[in-house]
Amino acid sequence: MMDDRCIFCKPAAPFSPNRNKDVPPESEDIAARMFMEAMADVKPICRNNTSGRKKRPASQRDSAHSETTESIGKLTELITHGNGFIVSQTPEYVESIGYRVPPSVTRRLHQGDFSMQAYIDLHGMIVSEAKDAFELFLKEAVSTGKRAVLIVHGRGLSSPGRPVLKHQVIEWLTSGTWRKWVIAFTSARQCDGGAGALYVLLRHRPITKRHLKPKKSAELAI
Repeated sequence: MMDDRCIFCKPAAPFSPNRNKDVPPESEDIAARMFMEAMADVKPICRNNTSGRKKRPASQRDSAHSETTESIGKLTELITHGNGFIVSQTPEYVESIGYRVPPSVTRRLHQGDFSMQAYIDLHGMIVSEAKDAFELFLKEAVSTGKRAVLIVHGRGLSSPGRPVLKHQVIEWLTSGTWRKWVIAFTSARQCDGGAGALYVLLRHRPITKRHLKPKKSAELAI
């Protein structure tokens, strides 16, 4: 007996926009199952670590934190107290050495091996006033047998160009009369004025032309 139901009244299969018209539904189910089986061991990416960087071990993090803390501490000491500031490693450092004087003298002078016996502060004076005070100071120093003196001239930070008074003092020590009396000079340590002052080492007697002649001895007595 023939089925008298209209074949056009048979319910249609649900429409799937992703379904390939040329592929049977059974094939789509198999492909989907194979895809899920292949992806079963795949782990999702952690949203809290989107950069993909590995987290450093706790020991490395502690070491980095310790180095940062130490650097901040040193910077604070430098700004507040000047600790850790090495004058001889700055462009402001100056030194000069006399004829036939061992180079080690400037190193010893700068590091404080010679006790300062007198000092003068020229900081804030105009050049003419500083010149007169400088002359009187050194005359008294050599007349009383002082060997090591400190001259404070300032760093000249307010000068429009180079530090005027600082360069004047250097010129007075390296030319004219006082050049014969100077064994060596260097910028002072930070505790004594740093680049704003000079340690000056003086002779007992001024050097003469006789001293400039070649001698058999290796060094000239200072």
